[in-house]
Amino acid sequence: MATGREELRRRGAVVREELGLERAEGSEPLPNFDDFISEVAFGGIWDRPNLPRKDRMLCTLAVLGLGPNASELRHYVASALDLDVPPRSILEVFIQAGLYGGFITTERAARVAQEIFASRGITVPAEAPRNDSNEVLDQRGRQMMADLHGDRASQGYAAPGNNVTGALYPSAIRYGYGELWFRPGLDHRQRMLVAIASFTALGLEGQLKKFGASALNIGLKKEEVIEAIIQTGPYSGFPRALNGLGLLSDALA
Repeated sequence: MATGREELRRRGAVVREELGLERAEGSEPLPNFDDFISEVAFGGIWDRPNLPRKDRMLCTLAVLGLGPNASELRHYVASALDLDVPPRSILEVFIQAGLYGGFITTERAARVAQEIFASRGITVPAEAPRNDSNEVLDQRGRQMMADLHGDRASQGYAAPGNNVTGALYPSAIRYGYGELWFRPGLDHRQRMLVAIASFTALGLEGQLKKFGASALNIGLKKEEVIEAIIQTGPYSGFPRALNGLGLLSDALA
């Protein structure tokens, strides 16, 4: 990884070009901004080790999909396709992130992605309805929670005896854990990366602390968890990324 400013800037410009995210000539919004972004975001973060570019792209799509960032999202969806991220996987990022930021963001982001797919002649095939019974979803959801969180699966707002959170949490178990985590397009490791990036971007500290520790239970390394949080910095702000890293300092020490 490059370290000096000039080398970071140079390497960042290369990474940016490789991702197809260079800006059109003459469209720089303020003086030297492109040099700054190449240095900080692409040379300083996208070129870091310990997390492959495809994984970094999933984290980035999650963050961009949660906000009103249609223009930027178009560029990154196109870049994801060029990285051979499957179209279905791109759409699944938005539904996984929507679980945490609201499904209205899922639909908005998916419509942007479909515009890019259409421009490239890409069609995501229709699929048979997912008709697992409520009993299957509930059982699968509880098992998924246990696999992810261990003893923490039944603590806090997830405690079975909490009569207040119990008005909603069974739906989270059924549809969040029992349905979304088992949809095709992303594996559990990838969904965890999306979750970590989403919690960081949304400032959901309790969830980030819980899932950040649980990520190690499904095969993510602590370095990958750290990098997933760092990756959000240029897109949802460095303070939230730093807060997220601070929250997980003990769990990932």
